[in-house]
Amino acid sequence: MVMGKVRPVKMKASTKRLILRFVHLIVGIPVIGYIYQPSIEAEQYAGVTRYGFVPVIMFSGYWMYAGLVFAILGVAAWIAANYFFGFGVALLSQIALFVARKIWVVSRRRREPVVV
Repeated sequence: MVMGKVRPVKMKASTKRLILRFVHLIVGIPVIGYIYQPSIEAEQYAGVTRYGFVPVIMFSGYWMYAGLVFAILGVAAWIAANYFFGFGVALLSQIALFVARKIWVVSRRRREPVVV
C-alpha cells in the first residue's frame, strides 16, 4: 500500500479569530463571577482564577493582538512573576513586555526599505 503525501490543513485567519474570540469571552464569564461574588465565597476559587482562567484569557487576547509568540511570552511572564513575586511585579512584567514589543515593531519598520 502506497501512502501519498499528507497535506496539513491550514485554518483560515477568520476561523482562528472566531475561535479565539469565543474562548476569550466564554472564559471571561467565570472571572466576572469571581470578581462580583462575596469575598468569603471567592477565596476557594482564587487559585483556579489566578492560574487558570486569567492566563487563558490573556493567551487568547495576546494571540489575537500580536501573535502566538507574544502570547506565549506574555502568559509565561505573567504566571512566573505572579507566582514568585506577586501581582505588582507581574503587572510590571506585562508593561515591560508591551514596551519591548513596541520598540521591536518600530525598529523593524525602520529597517524595511521604502517602496515608492
